[in-house]
Amino acid sequence: MRNYLMVMVATIGLGMSLASAFPARDADWQAQQKQLKVQQKLERKALKDQQRNVKQSWKNSRVDSATRAYTKHQMQRASRDLKLKQKDARQDMKDRHKQLQAMERVYGK
Repeated sequence: MRNYLMVMVATIGLGMSLASAFPARDADWQAQQKQLKVQQKLERKALKDQQRNVKQSWKNSRVDSATRAYTKHQMQRASRDLKLKQKDARQDMKDRHKQLQAMERVYGK
């Protein structure tokens, strides 16, 4: 009876310690995810500001239509590239998290 009680106390103590470790890791992952979103938002804002400045500079100087069209296409390409880069970064983060979870299931904590 005494051995059974000691095993139960040890199991409960181990369960409580493991339960407290998992939310901390998830909170860390959520903080990393939030940080990535903030960084990506700043990157998008910087690109928009840069493109706005280029368009604003056209008003103060004479630029032929071919140059404007070329520059507009370059800006569109930059926007697409940034969007794809950011999507890949988010997916990589999700994949790393899933891989970490799978490894923890296999090997324990």
